[in-house]
Amino acid sequence: MDVLDTFGRPLRDLRISVTDRCNFRCVYCMPKEVYGRDHRFLDRKELLTFEEIARVARVFVDGGVRKIRITGGEPLVRRDLERLIEQLTTLGVDLTLTTNGSLLPQKAQALADAGLTRVTVSLDALDDATFRALNDVDFPVDRVLEGIQAAHDAGLLVKVNAVVKRGANEDQIIPMAAFFRERGHTLRFIEYMDVGHTNGWRLDDVVPAAEIVGALDRAFGVEPVEAAYRGEVAKRYRYRDGSGEIGVISSVTQPFCGDCTRARLSAEGRLYTCLFAVRGSDLRAVIRKGATDEELAAAVADQWRVRKDRYSELRSQATTDLERIEMSYIGG
Repeated sequence: MDVLDTFGRPLRDLRISVTDRCNFRCVYCMPKEVYGRDHRFLDRKELLTFEEIARVARVFVDGGVRKIRITGGEPLVRRDLERLIEQLTTLGVDLTLTTNGSLLPQKAQALADAGLTRVTVSLDALDDATFRALNDVDFPVDRVLEGIQAAHDAGLLVKVNAVVKRGANEDQIIPMAAFFRERGHTLRFIEYMDVGHTNGWRLDDVVPAAEIVGALDRAFGVEPVEAAYRGEVAKRYRYRDGSGEIGVISSVTQPFCGDCTRARLSAEGRLYTCLFAVRGSDLRAVIRKGATDEELAAAVADQWRVRKDRYSELRSQATTDLERIEMSYIGG
């Protein structure tokens, strides 16, 4: 039987962060001035083990979850991640992973061999100077493109996500669309979001989804596509010439809280019921006290039943100063 929150939303999607560390310092996620040499990252003993993650995931799947996404930080910096993938593929759900692509040349084949079938690569520009400035560690775009090719060669379905920030990379919208539609990879543009407090977010920095779609339509000709399932975050469009699809995620200008079916598990086992959550519920403590699967499932259900999150629909001055978890900690 489905567990529904206070707005009647079922729990269908689980995003699992496996680490709070990343090898990039993207200015909208982990800016250097905050995540510098003195920043305290989680100790290894604080992280859920792969076995604990797999157990929690199984409980969520038994409760109705149909899709699991592995995130970070950058998930591929967690050693031997393919061992976790092997365990999760036995659950029989839609399993995917989001990565910055930097380590895919070395890891793509191992991930595919472990049973992963698709990945999402975060890439915000094709122009090398722009990309190096955005990742802020001088990492070249060609090495991410190499990772995308390695994933494709390993048989993984690849999607590409691009966060668009006014004054930083909106000039990359058309070049990126042209590049990836020629190669058969679905590209999704994401409005720059006010997650956490470290990225200096302002509404003026947001390039609205309508503006992005308008530019794509003028350049290529696009038309809307019906959502594939309840809670799909990207509004989908197809090229009128039949050369594939593109997506736009508009959580700022056209929020989709009403159909949100996602929960998030942080790397040390805290359950968050919203990307803009104030605090999470400590499932690690429940696990390590020796709880049964039934008790763990009850702890999850108790949190979901009282869920009333709809931050993006309420976004206003009243929400601006609320404490929020950082994206680098909880995953996107």
